[in-house]
Amino acid sequence: MPIDFVTIIGLLGGFFYLASHSQKDMISLRVLSVASNVLFIPYSMLHAHFEIPELIGTPEFLLNVILLPINSKRLLEIIRLTKQIEQATVESPISEWLLPHMHLKKHRAGDVLFRKGDKAHEIIYVAAGRLKLQEVDHYIEPGELIGEIGLFSGEKVRTMTVVCETDCELYKMTDEMMYHLYYQNPKLGFFFMRLIVERLLRDVRRHTSESAT
Repeated sequence: MPIDFVTIIGLLGGFFYLASHSQKDMISLRVLSVASNVLFIPYSMLHAHFEIPELIGTPEFLLNVILLPINSKRLLEIIRLTKQIEQATVESPISEWLLPHMHLKKHRAGDVLFRKGDKAHEIIYVAAGRLKLQEVDHYIEPGELIGEIGLFSGEKVRTMTVVCETDCELYKMTDEMMYHLYYQNPKLGFFFMRLIVERLLRDVRRHTSESAT
């Protein structure tokens, strides 16, 4: 039996839908999902002969009409993030392209952000104010990230107690969001490796200086 044009569109839509579930790359997954939505919408319309009442009662049509803008938006977000990461150099501050994906929260002087031994589940960027590391009497100034060592450690616990020395504006990102961004672009891991190494080297220099005095 010959296959008509409408059936071909439906088969292609189904093929792209199934292919999207086999993708490990988020961009490919979203591109195939968008292609599937774009094909299933006219397939439903042609299959229903453009009868509006019948289309409204077709779950397949309604589902793809809803998913198309969602998948398109996610695809644009992933492409934008990928470009930001690709354009970053070794000298580029991580905050330049990480900050748009973080959430602002204000704290009062004296607030305890977390205590030594607490579970680590987010990283923090200091936009304004100053934080104090209680155990070593060291301060974190605006423009610095904190919390990444606990987040990526095997135990996932905080290694120090951090208190707001002044009123602070802090941008935060959960570990779930971090892993989501890393899945979209593994290059993110190299920048956090750089950040952790820089902090460890700074701690070594500080301890060396304290031992010498």
